[in-house]
Amino acid sequence: MVLQHQQPQFNDQKRKQPLTPLITRFTVSFILVIFTHFSLSLIPRFFSTSLLLLQLTLSGTVLLFVLGFGGWCRRILGVNASAPAFVFFNLFFVWSVYFFVIRPVVPTHIDAVLNVEAIVLFIGICRMLSSDPGVVTHGNSHSDKVIEANSFDVEADNEDSLLLKRVRHCKSCNAYVKGFDHHCPAFGNCIGEKNHVLFMVLLLGFFSTETSYVIFSFQFVRTPEILAGNRFQIGLYENLVTSTMLFTLLQVIWQGMFMAWHIYCICFNIRTDEWINWKKYPEFQVNTQSQPGGRLSKMSFTNPYDKGILQNVKEFCAG
Repeated sequence: MVLQHQQPQFNDQKRKQPLTPLITRFTVSFILVIFTHFSLSLIPRFFSTSLLLLQLTLSGTVLLFVLGFGGWCRRILGVNASAPAFVFFNLFFVWSVYFFVIRPVVPTHIDAVLNVEAIVLFIGICRMLSSDPGVVTHGNSHSDKVIEANSFDVEADNEDSLLLKRVRHCKSCNAYVKGFDHHCPAFGNCIGEKNHVLFMVLLLGFFSTETSYVIFSFQFVRTPEILAGNRFQIGLYENLVTSTMLFTLLQVIWQGMFMAWHIYCICFNIRTDEWINWKKYPEFQVNTQSQPGGRLSKMSFTNPYDKGILQNVKEFCAG
C-alpha cells in the first residue's frame, strides 16, 4: 500500500465543471455584489449625520439581511452563486471606486503600492482556487479508495505513517487532506499543509490593502474641497466612498479576528478542524481522574504536536 498525492486529479476534477452552470454562478455572484453595495449606499444617504459606529452597525445589519435575502432568492429560483466569485467581484468593485474616485487624495508612491497589492490579490485568489492543499489517497493494486489516517494499522516508524500524520477528511471536497485546517468557501478550496502559507499571505494582503482603503476613503469623505462636479455627482461620490469604506471596515474587523486566530493556531501548532473536533482524534485526548482514587475519568484536550512557539512557527514557514 502506497500513499499517493493527488494534485493532478484534484485540479482536473475542478476544471471538469460544466461551463454553463459556472457562468450562471458567476452572474448570480455579480448581481449579489451590485445589490449588496447598492443597499449599503443607502446607509450614508439616509444616516449621513449619524455617528460612524451607528453607520457601521447598520451596515453590518444590512449586509446580513442582504446575504440572507440573496440566499432565500437563490433557493426559490433554484440557482447557485460562487463564493470565490463573490469575493473577486467585491474586490474589483472596491478597487474600481478607489481607482476612479479616491486616488486624488493618495500620494503617488502609495497609489502605486496599493494598485500592485490589488493586482497581487486578484492573482492570489486565482492561485488559491487551483492550489493543491495536500490531497492524498491510499491506493493498492485493488483499490484507489481514500481512507482517513487513523484507520490505517501501520507502525510508528513506517514511511506511510509519517505521511499519514494529520490527514483529515473535508466533507465539502470529499477529499482527504494532509494538515487539513478548514474548508474556505471564500477561496473555494481546502486549507491544508501545502497551501496554508499561501492562505495566510493572502489573508494578510487583504487585511493590509483594506486597512489602507479605509484610511484613504475616510480622508476622502473628510476633504470635501477635492470633490468637483454638480451636487448629484458629489453626493453620489460621497455615498459610494462611505458605503465601501463601511463595507471594507467590516471586512477588516472580521479578517483581523480571523487572522489573529490563525496566528494563535500556528504558534501552538494546531489546526482549526483539530481544535473544534478534537474528540474525533485519539492523539488529542487524555483521560484524567476527576478525583484522587476515584473511578470516574475526564477526557481533556492535549496537543502532541506543540513543540514550542519558535519551532512551531519555523515548521509552518518551512511549509
